[in-house]
Amino acid sequence: MGRLRVQDVGEGNVKIRLYEGIITQGPLRGTPVIFKVYPGQRAAGIEADMMAANELNAHAFLQSNAKDISQNLQMLLGGFETKTGEQWLAFRNDGKYSAADYAKVSSEKLSKNNALGEQKSWNPFDQELTIKRKREFVIKLLRGAMSGLAYMHDHDRLHQSLGPSSVVLNTIMERDAAYLVPRLRDLAFSVDIRFSNMENGPGTLANGLWRRASAAGAFTPMEKRAFGISDDIYEAGLLFAYLAFVPFCEAGIMDSLSLQRLLESTFRLDLKAMREYCLADDSLLEAVRFLDLGDGAGWELLQAMLDPDFRKRPIADAVLNHRFMTGAVL
Repeated sequence: MGRLRVQDVGEGNVKIRLYEGIITQGPLRGTPVIFKVYPGQRAAGIEADMMAANELNAHAFLQSNAKDISQNLQMLLGGFETKTGEQWLAFRNDGKYSAADYAKVSSEKLSKNNALGEQKSWNPFDQELTIKRKREFVIKLLRGAMSGLAYMHDHDRLHQSLGPSSVVLNTIMERDAAYLVPRLRDLAFSVDIRFSNMENGPGTLANGLWRRASAAGAFTPMEKRAFGISDDIYEAGLLFAYLAFVPFCEAGIMDSLSLQRLLESTFRLDLKAMREYCLADDSLLEAVRFLDLGDGAGWELLQAMLDPDFRKRPIADAVLNHRFMTGAVL
């Protein structure tokens, strides 16, 4: 394995390093890999070890049936521990970009084009085609992420840290949407929701989730499981909102924190009121038009995924079958 590039990322309070490399011998020779390195106990305490073990176990479980592996999950190739106690997990490298990278590049490109103004050869047909491609790309991206989540839920696993940087992409070129395969990664906080496991008492990494479940009135294993699934759907709803706004706005207009604040604090999850607000702001109009497709299908789906009552949120398969996600609105 040649060390090509290092990147530091944070998960919870733990600093994780990513290395890129290529397998140089054995049956997987030539396979590009990403090594995810968790610091040892001395550097980061027991939490890092728990996260590494949890991520390893989640992938091993989800990949246990070779005939039934989702193409929308990152593929684990193996793992080992070093003498210093570092945990190294090796994943197949199916893309170095995340959904966050795509949104950033997309909004920067929009700013650049708008700054050129009159100098740019302004062709309404070109502009229409660009917007059409962007819409297709975003829906394909969301569909892939939701397919990965549906697969996890069907196999009794919650993701629990779904966001723009936990979806890895093999391309961020909108014209290559046909080849786009989004994959979910970052399963360090994944939760096993098999009833047999839930009755053994909650795991430490899932304590926050079960506390929120109790606060929402979910006490039995069946209710807690339903709460956990709908909690993932809520996170997926925030991801949907992020991808419906950020790529369609100029750089600096919208980010995930501002968007979450708008949704939760300003409008208290009332999407009709939020739409009215966005309509009055020219810089948000393209995002509004995207969610308006199919007679407001995007707003309708977003409202369902972000329903304040966890019992009313759709399951992942229902999200995938919604007319906005199937692409019927395009």
